Amino acid sequence: MTPESQTASDLVAMAAEDHRSSHWANSADHEDQLAWRRLTARHGDMLERIMDEHGWPSLTRFGEEAARGAWLIAQHADRQLHVQRRALRLIDQAVKSGEAHPRDAAFLRDRTLVNEGRKQIYGTQIAGMRDGRPVPWPCQEPERVDELRDEVGLEPFAVYIERYATS
Repeated sequence: MTPESQTASDLVAMAAEDHRSSHWANSADHEDQLAWRRLTARHGDMLERIMDEHGWPSLTRFGEEAARGAWLIAQHADRQLHVQRRALRLIDQAVKSGEAHPRDAAFLRDRTLVNEGRKQIYGTQIAGMRDGRPVPWPCQEPERVDELRDEVGLEPFAVYIERYATS
C-alpha cells in the first residue's frame, strides 16, 4: 500500500467515525460532548500530520472520498483554529489548481470566520433555531449571499436553510 492510499484510507475511516459520532456534538449528556471533543481533537491532530507530510489531500492524489473526509475533519476541528486556518490556506490553493471543490472551501472559510468571532461570507453556518427556523451566524454582505453562494456552487440560501427547518 502506498503512503497516499494508506492516508486516503485513514481519512475515509476518520470521516466515517465522525459521521457515526456527530450526534454527540449537541447531546444533553456531557460525557457524549466530551467524547465528541476528544474525537475531533484526535482527528484534527491526525489531519495536521497529514498536511505536514502531503499538503492538502487533493482529489487526484487521494480521491474524492478522502478529500471530502479531510474537509470534514477540518470543518469539525472547531477547538483547533490553527488546524482550520492551515487547512483553509491549503484548500484554497487546491481549489485554484482544480484539486478541491470551491464549495468545501466556502464552508471551511465560513466555519473558520465564525470560530474567529467574525462574520461569515456564504451563510453556511447556523447559530441556532428560533421558532423552528434556522438562524445563521451574521454574514458580511447579507444582500449578496446568494450571488456569493452561486460563485462557489452552493444552492440559494433559502433552499439551504429550508433543510434545517423543523416547522
